[in-house]
Amino acid sequence: MNTFEIIKEGSNLLKDNNISSHILDSEILLSKTLKKSREEILINLDKKISEKDVLVFKSYLKRRSNNEPIAYILEEKEFWSKQFIVSKDTLVPRPETELLVDQILKIYKEKKISILDIGTGSGCIILSLLNNLEHSSGIGIDISRKAILIAKKNALKHKLINKVKFFNKSLEDVVCKKFDLIVSNPPYIKRKDMKNLSDDIKKHEPRMALDGGNDGLDLIKKVIYKSKYILKTNGMLAMEIGNEQIKIVSKILIDNNFRTKHVIKDYKNNIRCVLANKI
Repeated sequence: MNTFEIIKEGSNLLKDNNISSHILDSEILLSKTLKKSREEILINLDKKISEKDVLVFKSYLKRRSNNEPIAYILEEKEFWSKQFIVSKDTLVPRPETELLVDQILKIYKEKKISILDIGTGSGCIILSLLNNLEHSSGIGIDISRKAILIAKKNALKHKLINKVKFFNKSLEDVVCKKFDLIVSNPPYIKRKDMKNLSDDIKKHEPRMALDGGNDGLDLIKKVIYKSKYILKTNGMLAMEIGNEQIKIVSKILIDNNFRTKHVIKDYKNNIRCVLANKI
């Protein structure tokens, strides 16, 4: 069996399992199997594939057919132009979150700040910030011990181990330190809406990183309330929120002595991030 034939077979299998990106996914999974770039395999479509590699490829196809996100199979995801290690214990980094990083970097370019990342997951937010804010340092926390292990691997991978520390702890356990910037991508999906998520997310991504409680605001409220005490005066809270949550989140911010400075719209023109200063 050659490259062209196996890509086609893989694509057909994924299509039969309602995977919309079946052609691309088949190419990417073969790329992982052969440890070669997708471009390289596509210009060598006549190349024979060994039986051993065919078996490995089929094992990846089986996982993808069950809606496992491609990032978990590859064990990595690109974010802010760098590759981050991910696992089923971390959310898959999203393009919308890159918009939050972009806005923060515009505000703090060339500045020296201390950062806290609440619910750090893979560490992609704080590590992307520290990679670009040369003089800054930070802490990432997460209640998932396995997520913290992934974040530490990413810090090592991106040579930022001297600028960041990761701790397996909850928000309530953060005391005695004041930060210039707090970032968070908390769970914000209403519990009743969890069933409406795509199978990729619903079946495979960590539920505790998605479920925001009955109104989707459980963790958002906690982050805002805690930030009031651990942010320096005029420090900034930068947070991702759910679609249509901006009105109620704005009220919670005002009630806790924050003034909204920026809102960020996603690619569908929905407000998905809010940046507010502690007054």
